[in-house]
Amino acid sequence: MFPSPRLLGLNESPYPPLPSVRKAIRATADRAHRYPPFHPDRLARRIAGWCGVDGDAVAVGSGSVGVALQLLQAVVRPGDRMVYAWPGFDAYPMLATMAGAEPVPVPLLPDGRQNLAALAGAIDATTSVVVVCNPHNPTGSLVTASELAEFLARVPERVTVLLDEAYIEFVRHPAAPDSLPLLAGRPNLLVLRTFSKAYGLAALRVGYGLGDPRLVARIREQQLPYGINAVAAAAVEATLEAGEELTARVDDVICERERLHRRLARYGLPVLPSQANFLWLAAGPDTGTDRTVHALNTARIHIRHWPAEGIRLTVGRPEDGDAVLSVLAPAGSGPDR
Repeated sequence: MFPSPRLLGLNESPYPPLPSVRKAIRATADRAHRYPPFHPDRLARRIAGWCGVDGDAVAVGSGSVGVALQLLQAVVRPGDRMVYAWPGFDAYPMLATMAGAEPVPVPLLPDGRQNLAALAGAIDATTSVVVVCNPHNPTGSLVTASELAEFLARVPERVTVLLDEAYIEFVRHPAAPDSLPLLAGRPNLLVLRTFSKAYGLAALRVGYGLGDPRLVARIREQQLPYGINAVAAAAVEATLEAGEELTARVDDVICERERLHRRLARYGLPVLPSQANFLWLAAGPDTGTDRTVHALNTARIHIRHWPAEGIRLTVGRPEDGDAVLSVLAPAGSGPDR
């Protein structure tokens, strides 16, 4: 009999919604025959209060990708260019094409970090958007506060900076930037976040952007009417009230991330330090990446593989980590805590 697959390929939370969130979902599902609000203004106000910003500084969309698409639709003109690091989030080139922009991928540095100098250098007269993903997907690397400030100073005000912080809740590095104060005086900056990852609501598709009210107003003009369903909105509102419980879950994922990183590094695998809920095993001529992928696939452990680039491994529950370690351990080794 085959073991159940372990879903470690999409950076999902290993935990289902909290009981209080499930209760809100069930209650709202009973009213599924009624339309949700035409625009998610109430939800935007709730998120704004939670983040400590003005209500007109928040745009809500169908996941972070929905908000990103609304931004591109608001600022991109035909023939414009969108610059981003690669490998990166698969949706970036897709969104650029959907909005009529030319995708411009910029290779990562050898250590898996975004090449901020090259990103800034790729901006030209036709560039309308540049993306910084922090921490970076798929490598988990971090742009520090000083690095980000230096980069923002190099970007012309006519170019919109999309700061994708989908995994920001998993960051514990002391040099991490506090992005919200950066919004003051930067009308071209949008901070992008989601309830899909740390908050475990991936299926409900709610993300949000934080920015200058003038930029947010343009993004809101692209909001699809009735685009945020009532069940999703209720789940997010309940999530906003569950701070300590969710923090404990995030802390558990971080603890497991560090355990896996420590053990995989001890095995001699090319695993990078991560500030997200996943680990990156870089490919190289002597890293045995193909063998690793084959071994994980044979064990029905679903991961994400970028051929010739590396493997992204989502951090799940400890039992998921034990399964990974049992597959990748050298002879005579075993999982530890």
